[in-house]
Amino acid sequence: MLFSGYKVKIIIIILFGTFMITSCSQSSPEIRYGTLELIYYENGGNPVERLSFFILPHDNDGFNDLEELWLYHDWEGLSWQISSKNWILETIEGNTWIGSRSISMIDGSPLPRGLFRAVLIDKGGNRGERQFTSDAPSEWDEPFPSFSIIGNQFRIESQFPQQRLLVYDNEGNYLLTVQPQSLEGNVSDLGLPSQAESLALWARNSGRSFSFFSDIVPLRM
Repeated sequence: MLFSGYKVKIIIIILFGTFMITSCSQSSPEIRYGTLELIYYENGGNPVERLSFFILPHDNDGFNDLEELWLYHDWEGLSWQISSKNWILETIEGNTWIGSRSISMIDGSPLPRGLFRAVLIDKGGNRGERQFTSDAPSEWDEPFPSFSIIGNQFRIESQFPQQRLLVYDNEGNYLLTVQPQSLEGNVSDLGLPSQAESLALWARNSGRSFSFFSDIVPLRM
């Protein structure tokens, strides 16, 4: 059966349009890896909970095509949105991670534990999903870590397996992180830069994915 020239043109146009739609369709973003860590902030002796949540994304259409990151706790019916306008970018070993360190409950109540679901959305509405688990203790029934500086001596009281000291300048800008060799000693042994004005303790249990941040303590009273 022979087609007329007009019909052939119509068929070619339809096939070409189908090809263009297929070839221009956007790929779905992917969550390659992620971290979900519960953080206790000292908050003047009244610890509050925050979630630190970061993912390593991938999108064949480019990083700038990513638009939203959502974290869901389906069992509790909770969700948190992290948009491209306010997510934190962290570059580790050449890879760019995105996320937030300030996920919390609106009323300040404890965050849920267990299974979370992350959804990454690009500008075309395409989605990628991945599940994460928080196995931090539901209640902390041991003394929280403490950090103090008296004169030239510092002291850390902590049952967490990892201790770090975060160093800040006189405007509260973060300078660097120091790993103390002992839980107490002379401040001069920490090797702080001359612009250091205050310290805060970061105690961490990486095996259980939770950590503790103390209030900032000035070096000089």
